[in-house]
Amino acid sequence: MSASTPSYLIVGAGVFGASTAYHLIKKYPDRQITIVDQDAYDADSRVAASWDWNKVVRADYDDIVYCQLALEAQDVFKSDPLWKPFFHETGIFWICRSDYAQEVIENYRKLGRQADLQAVSIEEAKKMFGGLFEDANYDGVKEVLVNKTSGWAQAGDALRAVTKWSLEQGVKYVTAKVGGLTFDESGRCTGVETEDGGKLSASHTILSTGAYTAKLLEQAAHKSGNNELRAGTRIVAGGITTGMTTLTEESYKRFANMPVGVQGYTAAYGPFIGSLPPTKDRELKWWGEKIFKNTHEVLPGRFVSAPPSEPDYNQWNVPGPLKQDIDHANDVFYGKNGAEWKMEKHRVCWDAFTTSSDFIISPHAAAKGLYVATCGSFHGYKFFPVLGKYVIQMLEDELTPEHKEKWAWDRERPAPSLNPDWPRFEMADLLDSWPRAKL
Repeated sequence: MSASTPSYLIVGAGVFGASTAYHLIKKYPDRQITIVDQDAYDADSRVAASWDWNKVVRADYDDIVYCQLALEAQDVFKSDPLWKPFFHETGIFWICRSDYAQEVIENYRKLGRQADLQAVSIEEAKKMFGGLFEDANYDGVKEVLVNKTSGWAQAGDALRAVTKWSLEQGVKYVTAKVGGLTFDESGRCTGVETEDGGKLSASHTILSTGAYTAKLLEQAAHKSGNNELRAGTRIVAGGITTGMTTLTEESYKRFANMPVGVQGYTAAYGPFIGSLPPTKDRELKWWGEKIFKNTHEVLPGRFVSAPPSEPDYNQWNVPGPLKQDIDHANDVFYGKNGAEWKMEKHRVCWDAFTTSSDFIISPHAAAKGLYVATCGSFHGYKFFPVLGKYVIQMLEDELTPEHKEKWAWDRERPAPSLNPDWPRFEMADLLDSWPRAKL
């Protein structure tokens, strides 16, 4: 391989990293493409936000850019033989407390997309899907968006399959914890060093490191003396609690064909809550409404939000107060129908956030050879089939002006108070004061 031929080191094997490797190996089958991640791609448990039982796949966005991007990804989920087995078109039932439903419908119209999509009244909504959501909380609700072309994906299974396919085409996968970035004398990023002392190099180092990104850049700034490497307020790590119940055979018969359920709220209240249809093992899943930071001192005098330092982010050791968030989610969706369900398989999932919930897909302004492709803000999974396409466009300076501005490293961002999904709590405070906290 010529020394002038680009090579790629992708740090992180979640959807941003795996999709980038997938698209790179398809476009450049003879180039050196390496993924490094602390977990094996086929491990039974991973820290990536995208490694999960299931994730929502929808194009129901009031932001037309993401609506269009999600429709593009959904077309792949529905047609490509590699992706199709993992998508389930169950529909979505979105309880709206704003004009969200009308904005989504208008975006579909502007994009010229036809779908089984409608806004219905509360009275009509309660009768749909066999009355599964008749006991949901409709306080302050304007209408309910029902899109029967949305659904969900077997998240971890799809991630594993796409990564495996990429490795079979020639992508190299290194299982190691990254300890820091490496730079040459000019300040150009040359790759990474791993905690076990290894070094990986490439002409292009792409950080798809999710919730670990801000901490990694803080450490890089400290070691290199280049303070501009820090993420600052651009990226904040946030966590959320998920949980599941195993339905009885009788309950499963009723809920097997349910849609994705969403309780939508405004920024004044907080993030929306979700409930996903049961898996083949009869496991029905929720995510809660509390998104929280874990701000702590990662270097002397330097505080950032980052997941717990345990190898698995301590994701399975979910304290009782956080489990109550799943009990609340169950109640506002199913009321008495779910009152006897036993909650199990709790997990704290971590991701990287921006105040606008926009991705960052951009060269890092402080170092040549360093690129950032992350910040899923808990809505990145649905774009998995196409994210890498746009990362390549960024690497080759071919993003549209609109995408380049929206995903830039340096851009003006709105106040976090305008974003319902911004991590507005500290995990430590929630654990200390949960009995008095408003649900």
